[in-house]
Amino acid sequence: MIISMTGYGKAIAELPGKKLVIEIKSLNSKGLDLSVKLPGAFREKEMEIRALISQRLERGKVELYISAERSVDTAGYSINKPLFLQYYQELKSLLSELKEENSDGLLPVIMKIPDVLQSEKAEFEETDWALIAEGIESALQSVEKFRSAEGSILETDMRARVQLILNLFNSIEPLENNRLNDIRERIRTGFQNITKSDLLQTKPDENRFEQELIYYIERLDITEEKVRLKKHCDYFNQTLNDANSQGKKLGFVSQEMGREINTIGSKANDAGIQKIVVQMKDELEKIKEQLLNIL
Repeated sequence: MIISMTGYGKAIAELPGKKLVIEIKSLNSKGLDLSVKLPGAFREKEMEIRALISQRLERGKVELYISAERSVDTAGYSINKPLFLQYYQELKSLLSELKEENSDGLLPVIMKIPDVLQSEKAEFEETDWALIAEGIESALQSVEKFRSAEGSILETDMRARVQLILNLFNSIEPLENNRLNDIRERIRTGFQNITKSDLLQTKPDENRFEQELIYYIERLDITEEKVRLKKHCDYFNQTLNDANSQGKKLGFVSQEMGREINTIGSKANDAGIQKIVVQMKDELEKIKEQLLNIL
């Protein structure tokens, strides 16, 4: 089963006097890169929140953002006057520098700034934490569902591309049947042309030529590379069926696939086969791009 590192989840936690919006966003990363942004009143629970997320999301660049929205009933809230006046003076000074005389719109702007309107309930209660933890759990479930759905799409795409590589692999064989014979004949023709010329003072040894020819042909043989590439493709598909997502293992297998494809291209000495190799490389690069986003 393939799981993507891309995901998004959102949940609402209803607390007395306020509503918390909990959002979790996840992108690809080599490890777990966790960023947590909380209202000041809940900072003491940051380590517990980090532990909760780390247990569920193994890898990825994960951002948790919790914002507070006031309820319709604003009783129990007061204005932080020193902070309000500070923002007011700074904004008014900025308007003066911009030669803007109208400061009537500053009040609603300042009231929206975090911590200007603060709750008179300064103490943190465990009942609040229980509701927040429940909201985080709900958001995490949404992220996991998103990741699984995205992973299913990636798996389908990669299976299709591995099959394309295998199809291209099978198209090499018809070209390979005549390749070695053509190479052998080109070398033999060239050798005969040299022996017939006046460049050589002595007649070359035919037996030694045959030995060298066999050695050269063996170096051009791609049978072993083809066998290994087929096994790597089969192992890639087998790993996709594992119960747990295996992004790193699939990355290693894809590297081995690339190594065999490159060797086939370097040993091919045939334009038709090299054209197929280029197509195989293109499909493999697309697979590698997908693997960067797999857990």
